[in-house]
Amino acid sequence: MRIEGESEINMTEASAKEPLVLFMPSGKRGRFPVGTPVLEAARKLGVYVESVCGGRATCGRCQIEVQEGNFAKHKIVSSLDHISEKGPKEERYEKVRGLPEGRRLSCSALILGDLVVDVPQDTVINAQVVRKAATDRVIERNAAVQLCYVEVDEPDMHKPLGDLDRLKVMLEKDWGWKDLLIAPHLIPQVQSILRKGSWGVTAAIHRDMDSSRPFIVGLWPGLKNEAYGVACDIGSTTIAMHLVSLLSGRIVASSGTSNPQIRFGEDLMSRVSYVMMNPDGREAMTKAVREAVNGLIGKVCAEGEVDRHDILDMVFVANPIMHHLFLGIDPTELGQAPFALAVSGALQYWAHELDIDVNRGARLYTLPCIAGHVGADAAGATLAEGPYRQDRMMLLVDVGTNAEIVLGNRQRVVAASSPTGPAFEGAEISSGQRAAPGAIERVRIDPVTLEPKFRVIGVDKWSDEEGFAEGAEKVGITGICGSAIIEVVAEMYLTGLISEDGVVDGTMAERSPRILQNGRTFSYLLHDGEPRITVTQNDIRAIQLAKSALYAGIKLLMEKQGVDHVDTIRFAGAFGSFIDPKYAMVLGLIPDCDLNEVKAVGNAAGTGALMALLNRDHRREIEREVSRIEKIETALEPHFQQLFVNAMAMPNKVDPFPELAKVVTLPERKVLSDEGGGEGGGRRRRRNRE
Repeated sequence: MRIEGESEINMTEASAKEPLVLFMPSGKRGRFPVGTPVLEAARKLGVYVESVCGGRATCGRCQIEVQEGNFAKHKIVSSLDHISEKGPKEERYEKVRGLPEGRRLSCSALILGDLVVDVPQDTVINAQVVRKAATDRVIERNAAVQLCYVEVDEPDMHKPLGDLDRLKVMLEKDWGWKDLLIAPHLIPQVQSILRKGSWGVTAAIHRDMDSSRPFIVGLWPGLKNEAYGVACDIGSTTIAMHLVSLLSGRIVASSGTSNPQIRFGEDLMSRVSYVMMNPDGREAMTKAVREAVNGLIGKVCAEGEVDRHDILDMVFVANPIMHHLFLGIDPTELGQAPFALAVSGALQYWAHELDIDVNRGARLYTLPCIAGHVGADAAGATLAEGPYRQDRMMLLVDVGTNAEIVLGNRQRVVAASSPTGPAFEGAEISSGQRAAPGAIERVRIDPVTLEPKFRVIGVDKWSDEEGFAEGAEKVGITGICGSAIIEVVAEMYLTGLISEDGVVDGTMAERSPRILQNGRTFSYLLHDGEPRITVTQNDIRAIQLAKSALYAGIKLLMEKQGVDHVDTIRFAGAFGSFIDPKYAMVLGLIPDCDLNEVKAVGNAAGTGALMALLNRDHRREIEREVSRIEKIETALEPHFQQLFVNAMAMPNKVDPFPELAKVVTLPERKVLSDEGGGEGGGRRRRRNRE
């Protein structure tokens, strides 16, 4: 077996012909001999696939799905022909217990060719840790839905007014609702509901804008005293959801799940590419994300002990490509200049029009998109953090596969996106993975001995503390996730293991056996176990490219604002919540700033969606502000390339970091060749701290 991304110097001709297998949603991949069971391949790569029966095809817990199609980014054409047919054991299991359509038992299925394998999340106990939590802020309630109980006059032969019309009369008399419309599906049910309630009924009235006509969207016999709403953030990697009482404003349940679209491509552009190269690509991705949303609704409703058909209002945010795919819009135009959105304004739907299984009268609202690659999620985060409400210059950044950046104050707000790629989420990193139990999430390197210590998700202790080994034995040490990738590269820079230009110093091998030679470059051994976890020169380059794209985008917005510093920085998104601001600044991910003014704000996009759900005035607020935000297209800015080149250095080739220098001793500049300074080391000069 050969894991993709490792040195290929000694790769044999035979291994080059071995099938390439990519597991989703972990993104781990490797080459395996023909005839290898899929379960065995998963275990060798550290992909969690549960099996209780030991591969006897009796427990059914090791289910997987093979994805078909041309996955251009990974150079894989995956087909059902590339996996063995069902054998006697698998057929017996299917006959006795049944297998969902398209599922296979990975212990029995053999690899015959290149494959993209999806590990369904409903079979995973130890699944990805989705870290998008609820907010604790108080939101003034002015929901679009109101429940109104009325007692309707019984029919009178001398007053031949229809049952629905008499209902409307009482809603106007008792509640002041005039000119009411009614959801068409309710009209045939009005008479039976009135009689079942002995002429006492509860109507749900939905009105978003004061200028719009109100709708009767729900009707129940007797008194109904609760209605619910959903606020949902569809990210390219994860989907996060809050279930909320529309009457009290209480968050009943919050949960998240992996975005199943990841099997079509880890980053946004690869998903656009999939749509372009596969005739049914758009429909497949739209169906996948809607099914995931429906599954997540079921999850939060079960947790909150709520009937999903009591959900009457929904607010969604997403980046532009996720926004388009969720709504069933072809995102192809977003894959090429001028990155045209099909629609940028806020939208209203009946939820059932998008195949969302809630109350048939439920309404669905999407926040506006800011620009071609600055979406409704950035609008949600902007609503939540409110740079336009500040006197100081606020930088709001959501670090994801596509970073969205908003910079401004009450005078002026500018926004842009920057293509950071999936490196911060573990993709393109040799030992990278997403945040799941077993992933290294924190790293420190001793500046004298160059020995590392680290924390692993699922274990409370550091690796040099007593009891760590016992805890790690339960979850394993499987890879390195985004927060630790930032820390380990920053620590390698601070300890002199790499130069400011990101080259691993091969001369440091004299001081530590952890510096390993890989041909003309060097790597750092972080964990010598199974699997072996190293930080390679290519890993560092991937992080440099990602951080440079983000920093250059931020710097461009600072230039547009005419400022040389920012007053406060807010990290939004699940990943941003676990970035250590100090290490982000050492790496040069963000500009210099008082570290006390750098804060993680969690899933700010989801908080913005929650605000818009609970208070319709917030919908008007963000619609108004988005129309005022100035959009900057980084790809069209001639100065962007130079800013990018400067940002490749750590923290930066030209920008000073005086605030950072107050809390961190930055190393002397050390410039090495790409071969790692193996002959005599590199040139050294003292860093200018001015």
